[in-house]
Amino acid sequence: MDLALHLTYLAAGLVILWKCAELLVAGAVGLARRLGISPLIIGLTVVAMGTSAPEAAASIAGVLQGTGGGDLAVGNVFGSNIANLALVGGLIAIIRPLVVRKKTLMREVPAMLLVALLLWPMMRNACLSRIESVALLAVFAGLIIITIRIARREGPDAGIEVPQADPGSAPQTLPRSIILAAIGLVGLAGGAKITVEGAVFIGRAIGISEGVIALTVIAFGTSLPELVTCVVATLKGQHDISVGNLVGSNIFNTLLVTGAAGAVRPFTVDRRFAGGADYWIMIGVSAAFAILAVAGRKTIGRIAGAVLVAAYVAYIVYLFTCTA
Repeated sequence: MDLALHLTYLAAGLVILWKCAELLVAGAVGLARRLGISPLIIGLTVVAMGTSAPEAAASIAGVLQGTGGGDLAVGNVFGSNIANLALVGGLIAIIRPLVVRKKTLMREVPAMLLVALLLWPMMRNACLSRIESVALLAVFAGLIIITIRIARREGPDAGIEVPQADPGSAPQTLPRSIILAAIGLVGLAGGAKITVEGAVFIGRAIGISEGVIALTVIAFGTSLPELVTCVVATLKGQHDISVGNLVGSNIFNTLLVTGAAGAVRPFTVDRRFAGGADYWIMIGVSAAFAILAVAGRKTIGRIAGAVLVAAYVAYIVYLFTCTA
């Protein structure tokens, strides 16, 4: 009965995620148009923060549980970052080649790599103190301020045609855009919670360790908002929102989610997360995403997308065969 119930949670959560992602994308496009700023900036901030909310909730809940909480918190961040770029990025590139702006490759993608590398000196002693956590949050606040200033200076990107969405999904008034985005964000968080609850129950029932559950089940579950939001945005031709969501979510996960968890309760982690294999796999996937975009002349094509997805599948196989 419990298994059937949690399988139902999985199915219901996925339906909620998809519907709310449509609302979020519609609201995000409307906000960009009404505020006169680039959809990329909306993707990097509003959408990325909203779709990263499940990671934040899961990681904070992890450290509050005590023993093994640090592994759950950091494993969720590492696993989500890997899933965002390899699985989500790969899948949406297979659906439709993903266009990455030159400015994004020169600015936001390097920032994503740098903040990920910032974790190594902080966590190489297998723990994260409250001072280090506050430092991560300070870096996050600084990046948000810089992003807002860039948005004000640049405005909507000149010379770039923004694809027109259908009238039902592209609200023309600011209040309606805000309402749709808010409903979408709340629904994504709720749908992810239901989905993760079902997935974690099933994972523990078959005897998977906490660290692997964090890297796979929880990480995938909390990445579902990014997945469905990016798929919906890609199908509507909104590449800036997809790219901004992926890159922004990884920055948010690394700085905001890790920092918030450590600020709530300093924690220790297994060596695998303190500069071990899982950490460097996350760095490698981030670098591979950037390299594929550059090699494809600012486009991640279907073959490159398939390579990313294959890499994610290989990582999952590695987790279950070598570390579970």
